[in-house]
Amino acid sequence: MRHYETLFIINPDLTEEDTAAAVEKFSSILTDAGSSMVKTDLWGRRRLAYEVKKFSKGYYVLFEYGALPETVAEMERNFKIDERIIRY
Repeated sequence: MRHYETLFIINPDLTEEDTAAAVEKFSSILTDAGSSMVKTDLWGRRRLAYEVKKFSKGYYVLFEYGALPETVAEMERNFKIDERIIRY
């Protein structure tokens, strides 16, 4: 297993429950594939350096984990599909 860090930004207009559900979804993708979560760091709502998809703020989440490359590719595929994710 390799060590990875993934920072992703969630839509800031979501409720706390929806934001927590998004974080849980991506955390479960990793743990279901046998990855080991080192740290989940919720940075909270912050201003973006530049507008992304017409958003000037976003909810930042940082994952540190050990995983296989196939698991990371699957998580990135889900980032592209999920409309709640602004950037990863």
